[in-house]
Amino acid sequence: MSGSGTTDRTSHHDRVWSVADHMDDVLSKIRPLEPIELQLLDAQGCVLVEDVTVPVALPPFDNSSMDGYAVRVADVAGATEEFPAALTVVGDVAAGSGDLPTVGPGEAARIMTGAPLPPGAEAVVPVEWTDGGTGGGPAATMRAHSADPAGASGEVRVHRPVEARAHVRARGSDVTAGEPALAAGTVLGPPQIALLAAIGRGTVKVRPRPRVVVMGTGSELVQPGEPLGPGQIHDSNSFALTAAARDAGAIAYRVGAVADDAETLRAAIEDQLIRADIVVTSGGVSVGAYDVVKETLADLSGEEGSVEFRKLAMQPGKPQGFGLIGPDRTPLLALPGNPVSSYVSFELFVRPAIRTLMGLQDVHRFTERVRCTEDITSSPKGKRQFLRGRHDPVSGTVTPVGGASSHLIKALAHANCLIAVPEDVTEVAAGDEVDVLLLG
Repeated sequence: MSGSGTTDRTSHHDRVWSVADHMDDVLSKIRPLEPIELQLLDAQGCVLVEDVTVPVALPPFDNSSMDGYAVRVADVAGATEEFPAALTVVGDVAAGSGDLPTVGPGEAARIMTGAPLPPGAEAVVPVEWTDGGTGGGPAATMRAHSADPAGASGEVRVHRPVEARAHVRARGSDVTAGEPALAAGTVLGPPQIALLAAIGRGTVKVRPRPRVVVMGTGSELVQPGEPLGPGQIHDSNSFALTAAARDAGAIAYRVGAVADDAETLRAAIEDQLIRADIVVTSGGVSVGAYDVVKETLADLSGEEGSVEFRKLAMQPGKPQGFGLIGPDRTPLLALPGNPVSSYVSFELFVRPAIRTLMGLQDVHRFTERVRCTEDITSSPKGKRQFLRGRHDPVSGTVTPVGGASSHLIKALAHANCLIAVPEDVTEVAAGDEVDVLLLG
């Protein structure tokens, strides 16, 4: 232990954090959001927190998988187009029918896809295997009931035999009552929503999607679509980070660029806390005289929370800030302002934080070991470098895209992975294996 508080603060301030240590520290202070009950469509993209069982069998009754005629097998045995089986049509069975005709010997019921199999019927003959009740050759389709009400009666000629249960979807053939439907931890996408609806669930208990407020900083930033003045650039970071937050599964709110003024920034952050589960800022975290994020947040204490600014052994993305602020101790991650630095930092630290809030088990991007097609001639010793790359899953290779500079947005737009060069590696030869973080 150090002999003085001043020495403790100085040594802590001078500490260079590894990527892994900073990531672990961030995630150790973030807990999944509390579960809530949501309507099905509101739960899309959320993580289920309960096991769901099937209350009733699916389908709940035997039903037809074809438009055609419900028949008894013996009545169509040996039927051909030359010697068809002539059956009396005793009625229509449409999807949703409740009052079903009974099919007796020598009879058939016209039936639609999804309609319940009527009593006495053993199979369904597709309409294409019949004359459709016209007395002519094979039918291509049924006429609409409104246009041909008589089609529910009269006679139909069947040109082919069928086996028992042909074209019948059996009760419980999808799932049986009491069977597990979805397990806790499942992310609810369209097929899962469909299953929940099919088994009658109107609501479901999930962890909500995190609300992420993204805030760019810098007096030089101009909204895209507006003309640039001297020394100005268009704000791209807040758009990239908002899109990345949505891609991670969050509900993201973009705040327009905040000027380099400490009081303005503080007020903007305080205004946004009411709708934020996590706040992400971009810019103003380095050592310049106008780095207002650092100026505004570094001295927070007590009820306002605490944000610590760090130096990381990584390139790009050396300056980082992290803390819990406001009465609810909302996580805030302050990212550097260079576009590539900002995006790489998001992928490494913010995305895992968002997915931790969602309650997911696997919060990190998938990493794959592949062969590098080109030399990487210079990687800083003692820093983990992240280069943009184009991964080819077919050949199991990656090709660097653009240089190492942290302002090259075009190269980032053409990359589908990040090449991770370890701290103790300064060169990579073509043909060597490297780790890549897949961004797709």
